[in-house]
Amino acid sequence: MEAYHFIYLFTGLVLGGVIAWFFAKSKFQSEENNEEQFRLKELEYQLNSEKERSVMLGKDITSINDELRAEREKAMQLNNQHARLEADYKNLQEALKTQKDELNQIREKFSAEFKNLANEIFEEKSKKFTDQNKLQVGELLKPLGDKIVEFERKVEQTNKESIERNSALKEQISGFKELNQKITKEAENLVKALKGDTKAQGNWGEFILESILEKSGLEKGREYFIQQSLKDEEGNRYQPDVVVNLPDSKSVIVDSKVSLIAYERFVNTDDKAERDSHVKAHLLSMRAHIKGLSEKNYQNLYGVEGLDFVLLFVPVEPAFSVAVQYDPELFNDAYAKNIVIVSPATLIATLRTIASIWKQEYQNRNAIEIARQGGALYDKFVAFVEDVKGIGRQIDLTQKVYKESAKKLYEGTGNLVSRAEKMKKLGAKATKNMDQKLIERSEE
Repeated sequence: MEAYHFIYLFTGLVLGGVIAWFFAKSKFQSEENNEEQFRLKELEYQLNSEKERSVMLGKDITSINDELRAEREKAMQLNNQHARLEADYKNLQEALKTQKDELNQIREKFSAEFKNLANEIFEEKSKKFTDQNKLQVGELLKPLGDKIVEFERKVEQTNKESIERNSALKEQISGFKELNQKITKEAENLVKALKGDTKAQGNWGEFILESILEKSGLEKGREYFIQQSLKDEEGNRYQPDVVVNLPDSKSVIVDSKVSLIAYERFVNTDDKAERDSHVKAHLLSMRAHIKGLSEKNYQNLYGVEGLDFVLLFVPVEPAFSVAVQYDPELFNDAYAKNIVIVSPATLIATLRTIASIWKQEYQNRNAIEIARQGGALYDKFVAFVEDVKGIGRQIDLTQKVYKESAKKLYEGTGNLVSRAEKMKKLGAKATKNMDQKLIERSEE
């Protein structure tokens, strides 16, 4: 810019010298006065043209510098958001690794306990079981084995889902910058097309908001609701643009009805006075909307729990930047009213963070369910052990009764086998013969 000023200054000095030379010459050559006057006016016209061109170039350079500064600030914001998302991703990885280790420890602990208990019982009773008893025990163990297999399958499935979620989150982070640039470009083009139509701008803002929600990883009708009809304590009906639910009975409301008419006029004029006027109108419109949102008292609506903030969505990134640049206290004043102003970039980052929180919540719930089922499985196993012990006691009792009956049958003086053989020898008629080994044993 200084180089341009130097060139134009030098040009002005040269032209001034030439004009002075012509003035001096005109004093001595009166017969050429008319021609010299004409050339003098022509040079003055050229000098004025160069000065005007210098002023215009200076304005262009100032405008370019402003745009460059805004782009640098925007790039810095994106870098900060990317760093935060990377940090969230690392935290999620560490949490998932810890949870995976805990699940593996639980599985190893249960497997070891099951194995030890089974070995103790089977080693103690294996010598006493008949083939029929072994078959019955196998049938009893089959449901337990099925439960263990199902438990291991759920643990492996949880680990697999965790890895898939991590991969998906990494891909979302890598594509975040490109998505934000695309949304911003679409937003600028659509604002120019709408040209001050307030209703059309409102509908378009809701469309952009829905588009961001669809790309956030949240599920409609589960984590967020659009145009949900709610009532306050006095029975008045409200329909917030979007209600986003969070774990632990928390909610966030997103509003997208901010007017961008003044901003559209601001970007479509080069006149400084008009730009100043339009940017003031833009700021007044923003503050009026903030005040209106604050007065709605969304936190008193039935169905909205734990509402700490309302997100005021500005669908055009530069409109948000201009407002904060010209009114640095705008964001803090809105925050004091429990309203946070967000642009497409900050909203998508916020919603994806909420989606990550929900994924972690669902994973925690799965872990709790696995632990619950593991506890129930352990209780079943304890009951099974008691049943096996009962079977062992019954077998012991049966063996005791068998031994006592055997003594009466073929052991001791006057056992039944020896008496029966004596009766046969005395002439009792019989068509069958006693087992010889049994007879020999009764005579011992």
